[in-house]
Amino acid sequence: MPIPDFIRDLRAKAGHHLLWMPGVSAVVRDDEGRVLLGRRADTGEWSIIGGIPEPGEQPAAALVREVYEETAVHCVPERVLLVEALQRVTYPNGDVCQFMDTCFLARAVGGEARVNDDESLEVGWFAVDALPEMEEFAVRRIKQAAAGGPTWFDGLGEA
Repeated sequence: MPIPDFIRDLRAKAGHHLLWMPGVSAVVRDDEGRVLLGRRADTGEWSIIGGIPEPGEQPAAALVREVYEETAVHCVPERVLLVEALQRVTYPNGDVCQFMDTCFLARAVGGEARVNDDESLEVGWFAVDALPEMEEFAVRRIKQAAAGGPTWFDGLGEA
């Protein structure tokens, strides 16, 4: 995945030390209720779409930008599904990050789903009952969207 310039600048000073970072992700659904997924170039796994907001960028705006950049799909965020501190990640180059993920439910409003950058190998729409194998991170968010409950906060309830 490409490293944003502001993170590259931080890494020049912080080295591989832990960076605490904001992240956004989304369960994007179309009019048929299908979920937009991308098969990640870095891991080869299918997942929901997400990314890192730029400095000063609002989370919902970052999500709209990330979805379009990665999939060419235009979307409108409808609500926050959950807010969760994720586990630390150590990348192959030794960089350590931990993300605070804000996950949105979003509705597709235009565009044609396709690979739109170098972060995805494939992009597609999937019925909720026919999802490919994915990490629990994505599955839990899709289940939360389908349940239609209130925003979920880790440590305060079950998804």
